Amino acid sequence: MIKVMVVEDHPVFAEGLVALLGDAEIDVVGVASTGEAAVDLAGRVAPEVVLMDLHLPGITGVEATARILADRPETVVLALTMLTDDESVLAAIRAGARGYLLKESTGEDIVRSVRAVAAGQVVFGASTGERLLSVLATTAARPRPLPELTDREVEILDLVAVGLNNQAIARRLVLSEKTVRNHVSNIFAKLHVSDRSAAVVRARDAGLGSG
Repeated sequence: MIKVMVVEDHPVFAEGLVALLGDAEIDVVGVASTGEAAVDLAGRVAPEVVLMDLHLPGITGVEATARILADRPETVVLALTMLTDDESVLAAIRAGARGYLLKESTGEDIVRSVRAVAAGQVVFGASTGERLLSVLATTAARPRPLPELTDREVEILDLVAVGLNNQAIARRLVLSEKTVRNHVSNIFAKLHVSDRSAAVVRARDAGLGSG
């Protein structure tokens, strides 16, 4: 059975998900109602899949996604949310989500998507997928942010702006902490900043760290 953790702050909807997954013989190993609780619970119950709402009390579902995957890169996150804006979709993907469904999806679609991401597939609802392709096409035509940085440095700065520390970034990108520290030092030098806070400001100005 697939081990799933549900992260949802509306009790009635959470109970419905638990019942739906149970009827489909999917093992719900835990339910969390805040982002902080989700990060803590994931470390204890070791889910294969996390069904993640993005609009949560405390830290957002996007940040919780990034933290969970930093600690447990083998876990797969499937966003299940009411948020339909392009920024939320892209933020979830940047944080590492492998799928994005709207809460209006049918129970059958949710169950099928959980099984699909557990099997290594990437899943998006029809309307989300169409918008995502459009946004990515538009993004590809734009100049890359902070051209003075390498692709890897932009990737690391994005995670710094999300709030991850060097250890979490190393786990997320499968790098040594020393390598991450060296990249961060190079980023500071190239951006002419002296600390992490100033780097985050530059990152946010460039559109990074939107999670």
